[in-house]
Amino acid sequence: MKKLLLMAAVAVFGFTNVNAQDENTTGGFEEGDVYVSGTVGYNSTKEGDLKTNRFDFMPTVGYFVSENIALEANLSIGSAENAADDKTTTFGGGLGATYFFTPANQFSFTVGAGVSYANSKFEPNGGAESKFDVFAIAVGPGLNYFVSDCFALRASVGALSYASAKPDVDGAESTNSFGLNFDLSDINFGVTYKF
Repeated sequence: MKKLLLMAAVAVFGFTNVNAQDENTTGGFEEGDVYVSGTVGYNSTKEGDLKTNRFDFMPTVGYFVSENIALEANLSIGSAENAADDKTTTFGGGLGATYFFTPANQFSFTVGAGVSYANSKFEPNGGAESKFDVFAIAVGPGLNYFVSDCFALRASVGALSYASAKPDVDGAESTNSFGLNFDLSDINFGVTYKF
């Protein structure tokens, strides 16, 4: 009985606290706002005995052209290394747009779409390096949560994507890939600062 009363008290306190926070909303976006953001991603994959760790960083600048839509430009920097000491480095940029479902609120779900270009260099352990040009299109869900009037936490989970990679060698053919990844193996976290 004591446990039931304790749980009921915690639930009542939680609901009261949530209602009080709703009345004192923090942050939010509106048309004409400019922001800078950066996301950091880490992905670890294991195929048989071969494990690959990948780290990505993407600084972004955004501008709200309407109440719900922000146009964005970004840079993309990435590196990956596997257990065999094969290394991949990537540098590129992209353009896109993000739709905020409730931009004026403290919390908003988002959907982003964009195109990007990157140059990737693969350095196998003991082999000759090779370079690739990669063009990609992606659409993915995310969320935005303001922790103050200017700072927000940002996250995205997976994407629906198409990519075309071509080795930087005369006569080489491109490799095309299509992906649908909405699981916890591709999560990016970031921070946004609104001016």
